[in-house]
Amino acid sequence: MKHTPLTAASLREHPLPLPQAGSKDARGRALVVAGSASVPGAALLAAVAALRAGAGRLRIATVARAAAGMGLMVPEAMVVGLPETADGAVDVAQAATSLRTLADGCDAVLIGPGMLGEAPTAALAVELLGADASFILDATALSELRARAGAVRARAGRAVVTPHAGEMARLLDRRREAVEADPLEAARAAAELLGSVVVMKGASTWIVEPQGGRWLYAGGGIGLATSGSGDVLAGLIVGLLARGLPPISAALWGVFLHGEAGRRLAGAIGPVGFLARELPGVVPELMRETMG
Repeated sequence: MKHTPLTAASLREHPLPLPQAGSKDARGRALVVAGSASVPGAALLAAVAALRAGAGRLRIATVARAAAGMGLMVPEAMVVGLPETADGAVDVAQAATSLRTLADGCDAVLIGPGMLGEAPTAALAVELLGADASFILDATALSELRARAGAVRARAGRAVVTPHAGEMARLLDRRREAVEADPLEAARAAAELLGSVVVMKGASTWIVEPQGGRWLYAGGGIGLATSGSGDVLAGLIVGLLARGLPPISAALWGVFLHGEAGRRLAGAIGPVGFLARELPGVVPELMRETMG
């Protein structure tokens, strides 16, 4: 099967919802479950990106010690501080009940950026998949997901996963070199394993759906290979999911907007040296231009 180049033209088959008058609830409610004591900024980057992608309401669930600062940094969001383990990770066992309640009230949920503890985070991701929402599983939520693939597949059609080569290697129980040698085949295998849309991140990004569709985004530039860039991408996708886009459309738009934001910043600043935190601010204009 041939792939489709991911361009502004190909996105016309996946139109964004048109902004309309109405309450912020009409644009969707997003929940970002992210961060740890050592990486609190991951939640911030993903959260701001979700708002820039157009989500109407935002909830952030992060470690308790980062919650007050997060509330000041993102005053638009409701912030929930979660119990912590001794090493500054979210205590999944203690937080599960409150997170289930938060997820039940949202249209889209992101789990994983900046979190510690692969197995507990993956277990939490699978548990929260029972909520009536769309999901994006990123970073730590992916590393131990292979053993829980059946539970993810049972909720097919509602999830996006966003691994880089190392995370994909652990997910498929392969060597990283094998994934890097054939990222499309790895993405296809993961889509089949999980029954979910897969965004295989790299210098070129493959987006694959379980039904066999595949898209390739070849732009963006080397500047996107910087700390926090993946957190921004995950936040864009959860914001688009919250707006009501199906998983494949949210993944395509998220990858395109993320890459084109990098391209635009590279032109304005230089090929390297721009920051991940600068990417979300470019997104609203890009959406307007791409929608025509």
